[in-house]
Amino acid sequence: MADTANDMISSDIADLFALHGKVALVTGGARGLGKMIAAGLLRAGAKVYITSRDEGDVQAAAGELSALGTCEALPGDAGSPEGIAQLAGLLRQNGEKAIHIIVNNAGRTWGAPFETFPDKAWAGVMAVNVQAPFRMIQELLPELESAASAGDPARVINIGSVAGTTVNDLQAYSYSASKAAIHFLGSQLASELVSRNIAVNTIAPGYFPTNMTAHLQDEEAGLRKKIPMGRMGSAADIAGAVIYLSSKAGAYLTGTVLHLDGGIAGTR
Repeated sequence: MADTANDMISSDIADLFALHGKVALVTGGARGLGKMIAAGLLRAGAKVYITSRDEGDVQAAAGELSALGTCEALPGDAGSPEGIAQLAGLLRQNGEKAIHIIVNNAGRTWGAPFETFPDKAWAGVMAVNVQAPFRMIQELLPELESAASAGDPARVINIGSVAGTTVNDLQAYSYSASKAAIHFLGSQLASELVSRNIAVNTIAPGYFPTNMTAHLQDEEAGLRKKIPMGRMGSAADIAGAVIYLSSKAGAYLTGTVLHLDGGIAGTR
């Protein structure tokens, strides 16, 4: 019987996390978590497409990230069915017949006191945070299947949130509900797509230094008290988690929710 432990030790461990030859799409990749994720994928060797509705932002970000590898800008709306169809068309025009990794990161939030939380705070948030990831997978299913194999599945990584896992005081009711929904939807889609060699996992980040948490960072000392590890997440934290789920190291995972929150969900 082969000694699998020795086989592992004798192999190139770095190859477990390498993404050379892979093509990745990161929605909302021009700033914040998306830009951190795109940088990590590029450093691991992937070719990366990033999307943003702001053409100037996405072109500037792609230019900056190109110092790390091949990064292409896809201006467009990854939060609407029409925009997603257009983005897929741009990918196909670029000759991409196989997409190995999709990171559904684009998101929207809305905060207001319970008594005045408006009806208009629901539809847009749910559309971008729940419907759009579903539609992106649906639209690019042929390209995911072209990239997939039994030993190396295509990967879909949805970005959820600790707000969809634990009760909080953010008063972002539609956002929290949408993130709980994408956690469950990820597992549902993992069950649906596993027979097609497509793995679907979700990362539930806690507090990271992004525009979405800028209003919280004004009281950083108080914010750190909410985090058992006592610090906000870093670019290395989110990039490392995405690389893991995208690489050979994560090839046997599907239907998981990875809590990347400094211990908030797991210790309280």
